[in-house]
Order: sequence, then C-alpha cells, then structure tokens
Amino acid sequence: EERLKKVIEEIKTAGNCVLFIDEIHTIVGAGAAEGAVDASNILKPSLARGEIQCIGATTLDDYRKYVERDPALERRLQPVRVEEPSNDDTVAILMGIRSKYEDHHKVDITDEAIRTAALLAQRYIPDRFLPDKAIDLIDEAGSRVRLRGSVTPASVKDAMQVLEQVRKEKDEAIASQQYEAAAELRDRELRQNEDLDTLEKNWKEGENAERRVVTEDDIAEVVSMWTGIPVTRLAEEETERLLQMEGELHKRIIGQDEAIVSVSKSVRRARSGLKDSRRPIGVFMFLGPTGVGKTELVRALAEFMFGDEDNMIRLDMSEFQERHTVARLIGAPPGYVGYDEGGQLTEGVRRKNYCAVLLDEIEKAHPEVFNILLQIFDAGHLTDARGRKVDFRNSIIIMTSNLGSDLIKRETSLGFAAKTSEAQTDDSAYERMKDKVMDEVKRFFRPEFLNRIDSTVVFHQLKRDEILEIVDLMMNQVRTELDEKEISLEITEAAKAHLGEKGFDPVLGARPLRRLIQDEIEDSLSDEVLSRRLVAGDVAMIDFEDDAIKITSKKAKAKAKPKAKAKAEPEAEAETANAD
Repeated sequence: EERLKKVIEEIKTAGNCVLFIDEIHTIVGAGAAEGAVDASNILKPSLARGEIQCIGATTLDDYRKYVERDPALERRLQPVRVEEPSNDDTVAILMGIRSKYEDHHKVDITDEAIRTAALLAQRYIPDRFLPDKAIDLIDEAGSRVRLRGSVTPASVKDAMQVLEQVRKEKDEAIASQQYEAAAELRDRELRQNEDLDTLEKNWKEGENAERRVVTEDDIAEVVSMWTGIPVTRLAEEETERLLQMEGELHKRIIGQDEAIVSVSKSVRRARSGLKDSRRPIGVFMFLGPTGVGKTELVRALAEFMFGDEDNMIRLDMSEFQERHTVARLIGAPPGYVGYDEGGQLTEGVRRKNYCAVLLDEIEKAHPEVFNILLQIFDAGHLTDARGRKVDFRNSIIIMTSNLGSDLIKRETSLGFAAKTSEAQTDDSAYERMKDKVMDEVKRFFRPEFLNRIDSTVVFHQLKRDEILEIVDLMMNQVRTELDEKEISLEITEAAKAHLGEKGFDPVLGARPLRRLIQDEIEDSLSDEVLSRRLVAGDVAMIDFEDDAIKITSKKAKAKAKPKAKAKAEPEAEAETANAD
C-alpha cells in the first residue's frame, strides 16, 4: 500500500506523465487483507479527480471477469477495444520495426520476407494473433540465419588452442615450482590473450560488415518447424515424389485406382498451394465391400505423407453410438467429468495440425456426430468445449463405411453372379453395385452431409489376379518377421496359386486370405521355430504338394565346410610329424 502511494505521489509531482499498467485486471483485489486497502481502491480517488493519466491493458475475458466485477473501477476507465490488425496493417507494422530486428540480428530482412511472414502466420498459426505471431516469425528467422552463418574461423580456433596449451604449461610449471618458466609462460599467456582478442574483434567486424539476408524461404522454414506443415518451396525430388504418388500407394494397395487417384490429387493440390484455404485438404468417404483395402489406404497415405502408418488420428466410430459420446469428440462441457481433458478429435488435431483423420465405420456413429462434422467439412474449423477454435484446414478427413455390403451378397438383386470370373471383370456389374450402394448411402445420410464431401468412392471387389498380388504382399510381411530371426523364406508358385485360390472370396475381400496364411503358414512356421527345426541361418521353403502346404528347411552349408577343412589340416600335419 505504501509503495503504491509513493508511485502515485511521484506521478502527480512529475506532472506530464502517463501511468501504463499492463495486465490491469491484477490490481483488483491485489493486497487486500484484513485492515488493508487493495490496489484498485487506492487508485480510484486519483483517477476520479483526474490527478493521474492512466492506460491499462488486459484481455476481454480478464476485463469481464475482474474489472466488470468492480463497477466503481469500471466507471473510472473508458474501454477501448483493440482489434487484431489486418494482413496489410501487419505488413505496415513489420516494416516499421524491421530496422530494430535487423540491427539486433545483424541481418537484412527483405520486403518479400515480411509479406510472407504476415501471410503464413495468418494461414498456418490459428491459435495466436497478428501482429505478435508474425513478429515472432521474423525474430526467429533472423536468429536462425545469423546462427547458420556464424562459424568460428580456423585462425580463432587455433589461437584458442594455443592459449589453452600455454595455460596448461604454466600450471604445470607452478606445480613443479619452476617459477621463472612460469613467469615467462604468464607473459606469453598475456600476449596470446591480446592476439585472440584482436582476431575475435576482426572476425566480429567482418561479420557485421557482411550482413546475411532473411528471405521468404527462411520464414517458410520456421513455419514448417513450428507447425509440422510443409510450406517450404517444393524441392525437385519432392515434386517427383508427389507426381509418382499413385505408384507409391499402389505398392501397398492392390487395385482401387479411383480411390488412389482422388486422394493423390487432393494432396498435390494442397502441396502446390491451389486448394481452398477455408476447407480441409480433402474430405472423402470410402464405401464398398469389406476387406478390400479402405482402412489400409489411409495407413498407406499416412506412411507416404508422414513416414509412419500410425501417424494419423483414428477414431473407431462404433465407440460413438450414444448421444452423449459426442462430448468425447470436442470435450465435456463445463461442470461435467473430463472438462479439463479436452476432446479426442479436437485435442489430437490441435497438437498435430497436419494429419490424416480416419473416421472408421462412420455409419455406426450417432446422428448427432454427423452434425458436429458439418462445421469441419464446410468451414475447416471446430470450436471445442473450452471455446477454442481448432483448425482442420491442413487435415485430410477420410470416412470408411460398409453401407451396402449386405447388398453385394444378394447376387440376384445386384444382377450378377459374384462367383464367376466373368462377372468379376464386368464393368456394368460394378456400376450396378455402385448404384445400389449409393442409393443406400443417400437413404442413410442427410443431403447436407453428403453435399460437403469432396469425393465418395465405391471400392471394387477384389479379382483373382489381385488376390495373387495380395498373397505376395502378405508373404513379404511374414518374410520381414522371419528376417528378424535371421531366417529366410522362399515360396513356390504352386503354393502361391493354392493360397490365392483357397483364399479368394469376392464378398469378404482379403481377410479370408489373411486367416488362411495365419492358419496354414504362420502356425506351421511357429511350430518349426519353437521345435528348433528352423534356426538362424536356415531357409524356410514353402511348397504345395499332395493337396497340402508343406514347409521344409534348408540348412546353410556354405559356412560349415571351411570349418571342417580347417580342423582336418592340423590332424594331417600331426600324422606327417609322427611318420617323420
């Protein structure tokens, strides 16, 4: 109380002085105790009489929570709302403070870098405000550019090593009581120190004379580092990789060209900067038979974009069948259990803005979930239970559904026999199936929900030749597991043909094949490994004979022969010696 009164008296005495109080809401109740007056009540008389000129700064929420609670203080203060500046105003602000950051970091900041900072900050950093976030971009980019070029010259490093050596020799001379030598080394140390200071001074002056330039690429690099969103210019090798995206996805997904092309186009559109900046990168719904690769395509996409197939936000919509489970997506409302924890969807996207969101088996969710998703699909953002706006504009949202899969089983209603190979390749059969599935989708989902989806893709049923390719993919997975045990795996064409024939099911897709490989190959291999009939260095041969899969092991003989020969040579030498 006494300290605050002294400050007020000093301001009154000074006359032309403006008191600025940052976070002015903190004076409400500050210092209030039994027999004491809080800071706001000390200021009120001076404010009412106009003895001091005061400017305070606080946020709207804190003003409502603290200042409006005290009507007498609120009446003495005139509210002035400071809105977030526009992009053009932010550029003008950055131009005004540019020289300060140039002098501090010893760099030159281009006009293009300033415009890029304002633009990228507004687009990719949604949870902060301009101009603060753009200023931080300029500041960090300047620091990175200076540190990148700040390499200590070899002459300075050599001088530092010589100085360290002289000090070491001086300490050794003192320890051995050679004081004359120590005195000479001390003088040498002083001279070396002066030389080092001169070298460092010349180096700093040269650095200041040759100022590095902060460009738009440096700003984009900082944004990418903060958000994980690749906004830097496309390198030549990345451009080639994006153009070959379909081929990369086809390494894991057999067939399904339409789905792969749709997803690839949306990623290329976003990476080249031509997508609608107000909506997600892409919103897709994958339909069709079970077991044809709908979820696997999302995993392949996550691996292509982020390097790891598990690097995605996956929500199993069968967990959201009740009305109240909507709160799990965006967080529980105030007063309910779990309010502080946040929502599974909103928190996941807030922490990792650039991601793939998989809503698996969307038809199992409660209809209220679809209403929540409408805002994401159309506006690219969602407000969570705490009132924070979560940005979905850099996410790919993919929904999978098995709607209409029961229709595929009804071969007569679809107008083709699913078991015949001719029907497998019949495009008209696929079109009939697609029409039936889409009719089912239109009956189930509301029009405003379907109208916000970029592309609805009906997956094809798997064909016999595609099943054979899937056999190769699944056997490669088994091969990878055995490689960790240093066991090789070889499979004959006859065994592949048997697996493809027995595991082929046009209705259930590739999952019966997965179970077949598990039953006939993985179980037998595990028995061989546990019984030590297959050990490190062996080759497991899988063949099909007498209507059954047979697994045999080939021993690695190449390494055994030299050892036997090496043992035989000393015995021959011993026999020769005995004969002599």
